[in-house]
Amino acid sequence: MADVLHSLRGLRAAAWLAVALPAVAAAQPGPALDQRADLPPAPLVSEALDSYPGVLSAAARIDAARAQAGALARGPQEISIQATALRRAVDREGNFAEFDATLSRPFRLPGKASLDRKTGAAGIRFAQNEMADARHQAALALSQQWFDWVEAGALAASDAANIAYLERALGAVERRAALRDAAALDVDQARAALSRAKGQRADALARAAEARARLAATFPGIPLPPAPPAPTAPAEPAIGFDMLAKLVIERSHEIGAAQAMADREGFAADRARAERRADPSFGVRAFSERGGMEKGLGVVATMPLGGGYRRYQAEEAAANARAAAQDLAGVQRSVAAMAAADKALAETRLAGWQALAQSADAANAVAERTIAGGKLGAIDLADVLLAQRQAGDARREEIAARMAALRAILKLEIDSHVVWIDADDHGESAR
Repeated sequence: MADVLHSLRGLRAAAWLAVALPAVAAAQPGPALDQRADLPPAPLVSEALDSYPGVLSAAARIDAARAQAGALARGPQEISIQATALRRAVDREGNFAEFDATLSRPFRLPGKASLDRKTGAAGIRFAQNEMADARHQAALALSQQWFDWVEAGALAASDAANIAYLERALGAVERRAALRDAAALDVDQARAALSRAKGQRADALARAAEARARLAATFPGIPLPPAPPAPTAPAEPAIGFDMLAKLVIERSHEIGAAQAMADREGFAADRARAERRADPSFGVRAFSERGGMEKGLGVVATMPLGGGYRRYQAEEAAANARAAAQDLAGVQRSVAAMAAADKALAETRLAGWQALAQSADAANAVAERTIAGGKLGAIDLADVLLAQRQAGDARREEIAARMAALRAILKLEIDSHVVWIDADDHGESAR
């Protein structure tokens, strides 16, 4: 039984390497990095995440934020021209051509331009963190769909090993029945056990096919081998669960985005208070009247007088800044809770898998001894089939626990940005 499982895993590994290694070599010409056998190659994952629609959409919003920052830095103060040309009729004097032209431009008061630049820079940081978080969410989606496929394949492999044994057992009991050394009931029991195992494997294969189709459609840039790789044994990463939980908080792009938004709203509130003192406009006015008999050139100035409207705008911006500060506090709590939950789940899932792995080994040992006793005629076929069924169920439980542990550990590693997240994703450019 163990030999069959080993052979199936070996075939899967060979198929995976045949498909993945050429793509890795093309994507990464340098020396190959350490690669977990049950995960897709990291360079392919990076390309798939970079081309994910949600990530590309967020990248476009960075361009929009940069354009908005440029507009804020430049300001809306533009030159305006006002001109009038007319003909005036004066009794007993005749008709005269006249014109009037004014060229003016508003000027930002000191301090406003600096606040506008700070507001734009905070908007860029917010968009950068939003894009990094979109990439993070895409990585979590990939890990979920990937392990759905791996788990279904592992269950199917376990069921295949069980079916191989039950087929041999059925053949043996049928031969014994033909020699009148076994009852017809024994044959029926063996057939029922085989049919049940085939049904379980058919369900696992259906789940694997569904998961593979969804994975291929969602992340088409990752080539998939015909069968999923076998799951590795879960283990606590060398960096440790405690440090990973700490990095979840330190490298959180949700906190970075909330901080950038709080900064942006704070600068906007300061800008709205400064706007209560309106910007003056200065310009030049030229005119010609009575056909040129009267001409003039002078300087004009305009100073809007702020009223209740500007005061209410400042109050609105201040309230938005207070709300953004509270949003930041809420996100900080949420991320801290997620880090603690990730750590606790990874630890407990790992411990649970270790216990179920021991249980599966014990059930397999019981089944092997029972099978040996059945061959000697010391144990009834019903007891042999029961032991085999219990061993198969224990292996399935071990696989489910193994996958739950792998999922929890990988989520903690992704949330802490040590797996599948580029180093510069948590650098200064994204803060």
